[in-house]
Amino acid sequence: EIGEMDFDQVKEKSRLRWNDELNKIKIEGSTGRQDTVFYTALYRTLLFPRKLYELNDEQQPIYYSPYDGELHEGVMLTDNGFWDTFRAVHPFFTLMYPDFSSEYLQSLVNAYNESGWLPHWSSPGHRDIMIGDHAASLFADAYVKGIQDWDVNTAYEAMVKEVNNEHPRYTDIGREEATEYNQLGYVPYPKYMEGTAKTLEYAYNDWNVAVMADSLGKQEDAEYYYQRSQNYKNVWDIETMFMRGRTESGEWHEPFNPIAWGGEFVEGNAWHYLWSVFHDTEGLIKLMGGRESFLAKMDSVFSMPPVYEIGTYDKVIHEITEMVIANMGQYAHGNQPIQHMIYLYNYAGKPWKTQKWVRHAMDSLYGPGPDGLCGDEDNGQTSAWYVFSAMGFYPVTPGHPSYVFGSPLFSKITLQLPNEKQFVVEAANNSAHNKYIQSVKLNGKDYHKTWISHFDIINGGNLVFKMGPEPNETWGKTVDAAPYSMSLN
Repeated sequence: EIGEMDFDQVKEKSRLRWNDELNKIKIEGSTGRQDTVFYTALYRTLLFPRKLYELNDEQQPIYYSPYDGELHEGVMLTDNGFWDTFRAVHPFFTLMYPDFSSEYLQSLVNAYNESGWLPHWSSPGHRDIMIGDHAASLFADAYVKGIQDWDVNTAYEAMVKEVNNEHPRYTDIGREEATEYNQLGYVPYPKYMEGTAKTLEYAYNDWNVAVMADSLGKQEDAEYYYQRSQNYKNVWDIETMFMRGRTESGEWHEPFNPIAWGGEFVEGNAWHYLWSVFHDTEGLIKLMGGRESFLAKMDSVFSMPPVYEIGTYDKVIHEITEMVIANMGQYAHGNQPIQHMIYLYNYAGKPWKTQKWVRHAMDSLYGPGPDGLCGDEDNGQTSAWYVFSAMGFYPVTPGHPSYVFGSPLFSKITLQLPNEKQFVVEAANNSAHNKYIQSVKLNGKDYHKTWISHFDIINGGNLVFKMGPEPNETWGKTVDAAPYSMSLN
């Protein structure tokens, strides 16, 4: 592969290649510390997944499949855990690397063709780890953003099989609890560990299937899966104002302690999983009794002390330690389940609180030293959160072509898009002190929404935030300014 190149030549070629990739996003108005943090985060975002194929003499891709042990023509990629990367890593690929995203999705279809199932975590083949059917999120998110150069029909077939059937061998491929989930509308706990977390993630995955069905003109399927995506409501307890474990008979599992880790949750507690309704934040707001109650609960995440009970874990796991060290209350940015929660203030009319906490997280939880990450990287997800947040927006709902505003970190950031267009984000008067959005213009016109469309970005243009030291509590306050929620759209 390297021919006659020596070590130094290979090193220089690699340096130039990475320089090309990192230059696709150019930042201005940053400190030296921020330069290091941002480009390190971008580098880490791009490290996974890995290509498992090579080119033959005819320069056509071939690979040895970890799924059936055979040699195949085509592409195969590996080393990715979707429970983490569906949130921001793969949405980043859809924005900046759509061709790679398409290739990866075809790789997933190939894995299905060779094993009969979609991966949840590939390393290099199926691994029995983590929960959810988040390949559905990857497919739906790319499709609605116009990335459709992969075997869409087979992918849809695979999605439907995945969310309705149990794999005979692996508990985390397909749905081990498919029968109970479909009958009861939730995964019972303690019959199944992590049942409440699974219910919430399955509901979101069902919504992704509905989105694909809708896009493909399968209206009967779409209606069924949209209805099933409301199953998150079945684990909501109005008395405690939390999502809770529910038994087969429909009763709440006792005892309940919202700061206890594990049990009906995964690497977290009830404070973390309360917000795992990615597709229907407005529906969650209604469950809580309206905006004021919702906002008060969000504020409580940060005002609560970072106390904990180890729950069903036999020790203090590192995710608990990281939450305590972060000292942001029950907000545990060192693990993935709650990372999107900061952005949910936009849905309830107080985007300035998102701006406050996003800046705080970027400034205090990321750095250029050995402690530069506050917890799990997990195939680039925690770094991808930073990359998006520094740009000023974040993909709260993969499966919908939108990004929710935060607080841009730099005075100017330029995206060199793969279609040879540029999208420029400017933040006038930006500084560590001036972190609050006063007004927004998109391509020279006043813009009042708290989110931006994927297509507004990839079509190229200019997004200008005017920043200030105090919140503008009227900007983004109205319901029609809020980002997408299934209940509103």
